[in-house]
Amino acid sequence: MERVEYREERCKAALNRVKGMPFEWSLNPYMGCAHRCTFCYVRAFEQRADRPSGGEYGRSIRVKINVAEVLRGELARRSWKKDPVAIGAATDPYQPAEGRYKLTRACLEALCDARNPFHIITRSPMIVRDLDVLVEAASRAELSVTFSVPTLDEEVWRKTEPGTPPPRQRLRAVRTLVDAGVKAGVGMAPLLPGISDHPDQLRAVVEAAREAGATGIWANVLYLKPGTREHFLAELARVWPEHAERYEQLYAQRAYLPAAQTAQVKKLVSRLKSEVGPQRERPRLLRPDPEPEQLTLALG
Repeated sequence: MERVEYREERCKAALNRVKGMPFEWSLNPYMGCAHRCTFCYVRAFEQRADRPSGGEYGRSIRVKINVAEVLRGELARRSWKKDPVAIGAATDPYQPAEGRYKLTRACLEALCDARNPFHIITRSPMIVRDLDVLVEAASRAELSVTFSVPTLDEEVWRKTEPGTPPPRQRLRAVRTLVDAGVKAGVGMAPLLPGISDHPDQLRAVVEAAREAGATGIWANVLYLKPGTREHFLAELARVWPEHAERYEQLYAQRAYLPAAQTAQVKKLVSRLKSEVGPQRERPRLLRPDPEPEQLTLALG
């Protein structure tokens, strides 16, 4: 296992204003991610900031040791309007460092106390450790969790998400959260053309997500911006050389596939969801206490 360096730092701000995303505010207790997914779009931002985006990415994690304290101050401001907060948009909040530092849990407690809506994005079942906080928060404000499960194919998972827990462990976490009354869905992203988008592969994820009780399922295809593109294509040439030329052509002039191809994959996933049927019966979701405004974070 490759060694990871953890750098403890103090932050001046916890909440970050975001542009061009389906949410306005993000929160990341850590910067850098030990999961080191080959397709991670954050590599592009790291390159723009003159930080390692290739093979070195994820080997140095910045730990915002005072992030929860700063967050509480920001949530207490009179100017704060209780906008939804996305946790994990730039780095997984439940990567291995969380087991030691518990900064994500401390931030969830702050959001819960402030009755502030939030959404969590993760690839880790470690989140079930914080089920008590999530259940309490769900009784006070709108919240939801998205587990990224692009594939159940073990070869694809091992080659593209080298530092993540197995996908089926994530699905067991979905079941645990949903059974406790917490909204938890599955994001099938990114799907890799010709590698993880075969109908049988997609059906396997949809069926498993439905069985786990996922409250939503959505899909999207691979997105390659400069910074991510170079690393992903290099890894592709190493582990799947037979696909290298095709991907060079597909992503030669664009970060996304043409809209028609993307729509085709999403349409297939939508059809599979209809064929598989609705999610299994689950306990009634907890309803938040009345607030002046109820804002739902729409992600995906």
